[in-house]
Order: sequence, then C-alpha cells, then structure tokens
Amino acid sequence: MIRNEVKIDTKEVFHVITPFEPHLSANLTDKLSDLMHELLEKPIKNVVLNAENVESMEEASADRLAELSQAFQAQNASFVICCLQTGPRRQLEARALNITPTESEAWDIVQMEEIERELFGNETENE
Repeated sequence: MIRNEVKIDTKEVFHVITPFEPHLSANLTDKLSDLMHELLEKPIKNVVLNAENVESMEEASADRLAELSQAFQAQNASFVICCLQTGPRRQLEARALNITPTESEAWDIVQMEEIERELFGNETENE
C-alpha cells in the first residue's frame, strides 16, 4: 500500500507527498500516479512532491512525473516538485516541470497559481 511508502500532509489548498524511499522506482511512481489521480478528484487537488529523500530515480519514473504534471495542468491543478537532489534534478530539468529548491517555494507557486486560476476564471465568467 502506498501510504506506507509516502507521507501525505494536507494543507489548505494542496497536499504534500514525501516518498520515504531513496530510489524512486517505476513501480513506486505508478503507485504515486494512482494516488495523485485520486487527489485530482478531490476538492483539494494541488500536489507538492517533496523529493528530499529521493537520491535516484529510473528514467521511467521521470517520464511518469512529466505525464503527471501534464495531467494536473489539464485539470487546472498545480503539481510542483521540490527538494530534489542533484541526480534526480538533472533527470527532471529537461522535462519542463515546476521544480523548486525548497518546499516553501513550492507552496508559493501553488498559491500563486491558485490566485491566477481564480482571476482568469472570473475574467471568463464576466465576458
């Protein structure tokens, strides 16, 4: 079960998911993907993936995270990855993901994107 492999902390407008494993395998990433797709159906659907414990990842995992990012964007939700170590950061930088050095900065991005969605949503409604 994924809940034994990650910590989930729910905030006001997002969830912080922190994997415990030092290696992000394709199997674990698939479980994370299932969990995140479940979260996209909830009222709070933004996710910050805190990768502070992840020292390495499979290429398939990096590809899957890029797919997740696109899925979140398509659902008007935020997906930000933070606290990446050097190896995983290099793997993900080329994939045009929201990446921040700290969890605090990730929170800022999620909150800023929420404000943008509210503003642009209101503009659409007023037209």
